[in-house]
Amino acid sequence: MNLSPSWVAVLSESGHDTEHWSNIGPGDASDQEVLAYAAQQDRVLLTHDLDFGAILAATGRSRPSVLQIRSHDIDPATSGRSILEAIDWFQAELVQGALVSLDVKGGRARLLPIEKGPR
Repeated sequence: MNLSPSWVAVLSESGHDTEHWSNIGPGDASDQEVLAYAAQQDRVLLTHDLDFGAILAATGRSRPSVLQIRSHDIDPATSGRSILEAIDWFQAELVQGALVSLDVKGGRARLLPIEKGPR
């Protein structure tokens, strides 16, 4: 699920250089295309779509960092503050390359590339 373009204002007001995909590429772009753009531009991808984390795990990519919101409340008016706090909290990991998952209990970061475990 795509996040609302209203996230751009919330993030920009806090000093983050932010773009919404709707201003960059086609609405029907594949997740791979979005990831490739974010990696090329050295961006952090903020998403509610769990597919991006799965792609990172399956492909062994080391970029881009992805911050997943794993909550039903994705309205920036109510969850924006906690997302901004998480960006600050996980800043070092996001700069290094990480998959950060945020839910109502908190957050966790996995550094990229995600190691594939034994089968």
